[in-house]
Amino acid sequence: MPTSRISHPVFARFYTRVSEVLDHHGLAEHRRALLAGLSGRVIEIGAGNGLNFARYPPAVTGVVAIEPEPRLRATARLAATRAAVRIDVTGGLAEQLPAAEGRFDAAVVTFVLCSLADPGAALMEIHRVLVPGGQLRFLEHVRADTPGRVRVQRLLDATVWPRLAGGCHTGRDSAAEIRAAGFTIEKLERFLFPAGVRSPISFCARGLARR
Repeated sequence: MPTSRISHPVFARFYTRVSEVLDHHGLAEHRRALLAGLSGRVIEIGAGNGLNFARYPPAVTGVVAIEPEPRLRATARLAATRAAVRIDVTGGLAEQLPAAEGRFDAAVVTFVLCSLADPGAALMEIHRVLVPGGQLRFLEHVRADTPGRVRVQRLLDATVWPRLAGGCHTGRDSAAEIRAAGFTIEKLERFLFPAGVRSPISFCARGLARR
């Protein structure tokens, strides 16, 4: 049976540094857009080092933030103390969320579906813990826009990239996986980050799906 602890000490240190640099170069704006208009009870899955926390709007009454990696979780707890809304950071797995059915009004995933061993199982869990009509907000690496680039992503994903990047896969079709879990996608924006760069990890999508 899986445990709620996933240890990637080298990646955790790397991710903490790099994520802050990427936010400074424009990713913070995508985080703000992702969380804009949220309200009520929220569960964030794969909270990382807590870079979303400062951007939750005041209409959010509380956030349960799930992070299985202990070093990232410790950093996220520090970030939670500086947030304007109440955020409780805890361990747990996306595939086995420690929450009751229909507990949350919204769920948030930020570069999480690309890194899970079973994103379909995680999305079914998210579906379970949301109220009927609840929102899933997502910001993810996604599949590239040409067959040639997709082949490069598949090669990376089958070899070195997941081992180097904490399980990340560059070319998953997250929108299709979200729909397969029973969600209806209402908003979907595809973009390159950094803007204009077509590397295997630059294809991204931000959107809103509803249970």
